[in-house]
Amino acid sequence: MRLLYLLAVWLAAPLISLLFLWRGLRDRAWRGNFGERFGFGAPLPAGGVWLHAVSVGEVQACAPLVTALRQRHPDLPLLVTVVTPTGAARARGLFGTQAQVRYLPFDLPGAVRRFLRRVQPRLAVIIETELWPNLYRECGRQRIPLVMASARISPRSAQRYARLGSLFRDTLAQVSVLATQGEADAQRFRELGARPDGTHVTGSFKFDFQLPADIGIRAAQVRNHYSGTRGLWVAGSTHAGEERAVLEAHRTVLRQHPQALLVLAPRHPPRFAEVAQLLQQSGLPFERRTMAGGGLLPRGCVALLLDTLGELLDFYAAAQVAFVGGSLVPIGGHNLLEPAALGVPVLTGPSNSNGAAVARLLIDSGAARIVNDASELAGQVCGLLADAAARERMGAAGRAVVEANRGALQHLLQLIEPLLRDG
Repeated sequence: MRLLYLLAVWLAAPLISLLFLWRGLRDRAWRGNFGERFGFGAPLPAGGVWLHAVSVGEVQACAPLVTALRQRHPDLPLLVTVVTPTGAARARGLFGTQAQVRYLPFDLPGAVRRFLRRVQPRLAVIIETELWPNLYRECGRQRIPLVMASARISPRSAQRYARLGSLFRDTLAQVSVLATQGEADAQRFRELGARPDGTHVTGSFKFDFQLPADIGIRAAQVRNHYSGTRGLWVAGSTHAGEERAVLEAHRTVLRQHPQALLVLAPRHPPRFAEVAQLLQQSGLPFERRTMAGGGLLPRGCVALLLDTLGELLDFYAAAQVAFVGGSLVPIGGHNLLEPAALGVPVLTGPSNSNGAAVARLLIDSGAARIVNDASELAGQVCGLLADAAARERMGAAGRAVVEANRGALQHLLQLIEPLLRDG
C-alpha cells in the first residue's frame, strides 16, 4: 500500500504543480515561493515549533495557540505552514513577527526531508486533520514529536481512510498526542490505528480565540461609514453558487426593508472580480470596499462588496445578522463562532461538516438557524431585522455557547509542554 501511495504522489505532484502554476496566471500569489512546495527555502533557527494550518480557517483556529506559545516561550522560534495563498496572506497579517510563514511541501519523500532539514523543529503541531504519510513517517524517523490538535474526522472520511488499511495505521502510529474535538472523533481515530494512550478529547480551541480589545470601536466606525441607522446584514465567506442566492435574498429583503445594506464577502480573493461582475449583472447598486474606502456610500447603494482581507470580523461586529457561507453549497461551512462570539444572530446553510459539532451547539442553543435556500435566507433576514428582541436572544445565546466551551487550549498546552521540555 505504501508503494502504491508513493507512486500516486509522484504522478500527482507534476499535475498539481501545473494546476498551481495555471492558477498563477490569474493570481500570481500561486506562483510565489513555489520552491517551498518542494521543500526549498531559507534555513530557519533550529529547535522551534512548527504548526501546520491548511488555509484561512485553520490559520484563524491556531491563532490562540500561537499567542499562548509566544507568551509562554517568548524566545521559541515559531513557523506556520499553509497550503493556499489566502492562508499565507492571513497568517502573515495575523501573526506579523510572531511566526515565520511558508508553504508546506508536497508529500514527496525528498521534499519532506529538505523541508525538515531547513526547519529542524523541536515539535510539530498539525491543526485539525491533515494526514500525510510521508511527512508523518519522516517525523517519526527523525524523532520529532507530532501533535494533532483540535482533530476531527467525519464518518465518511474515516471509511475512506480505513479502506487504505496499513498505510494510515502506520501514519497515525507516528502521532505522539492526538487531541480531538469530541469523543466520536477520538473513537474513529482509535479504530484507524491511533494509539489509545496518546488520544485525548480536548474539545475545539476555536472557542478560545479572543476578540480584539477595540472591536467595539471598529464596529462603530464601520456603521458610521457605511450603514448609519440602516439595517446591515453580512454574507461572509461565500462560494460560487451562494452569491446568486444571497443577491436573490437581498432583493426580497429590500422589499420589506428598503434601506437595508448587504455586505458580501467572498471566501477567496481570486473571485472578487467575478462577484463584482455578478453584482453588476444583478442591477443592484453596489460599491467595492477597495473603491469606497472609508467614505460614505453613494445614495441608493444597497450592497458593499468586501474585496479585502482581514476585515470580515469588523463587519460581522457591525451587523444585525450574519450569514456564514460554504454552507448552501457542499463545502462544509466556515467559522460560525466569530459572529456568535460577537453576539450577532447566525444563519447557515445545511452543509456544516467542517464544524458539525459547533454548528449543532449553536443551533440547539438558539444562537444559529439553518436556511436551505434563498427564500428561507430572505425570510430569516427580514424577520431578524424587524425583531430586535429576537436578535438580542440569539446573540446572547451565541456568546453563552462560546464562553461555556472555552478551555480546550489550556488542555492542549498541558499535553504539549512535556514534549517541549523533552525536546
